[in-house]
Amino acid sequence: MQVERLKDIILRETEALKKLLSLLEKQHDMLLKNDIFALEGIIQELQFVNKEVAEIEVERRREAAGASMSSVVQSFRDEELDISYRSIKKLLAQVQLQKDTNDMLIKQGLSFSNRMLSIVNPDRNVKTYNAYGKMKR
Repeated sequence: MQVERLKDIILRETEALKKLLSLLEKQHDMLLKNDIFALEGIIQELQFVNKEVAEIEVERRREAAGASMSSVVQSFRDEELDISYRSIKKLLAQVQLQKDTNDMLIKQGLSFSNRMLSIVNPDRNVKTYNAYGKMKR
């Protein structure tokens, strides 16, 4: 395992994660503006960048030979590699936070849409009680 090769992989992964974070931030703006058509268009871009990140991740794991990345970084005692590894961990945390925020906004939007649909088109069935006193729908 070479230090330079690992640095190169981490650098490429950092760039891919920055692209992913940028797309997630763009998706967040579209969610806030309720721009449905633009949201459909960004899905393919997100899938492409996710695939790119996954391929680099597989390459990095192959290079680490199954060992944890923190132990590999510590074993090399290379300051530049250590700094790159710490920055990529911070970047991953930012990506995860943005993804979770977007997921929450999507769920809120779906919940609101379902609620509006139930108000516009209420359940017209007559509610009755069964033998156990429970409401039957």
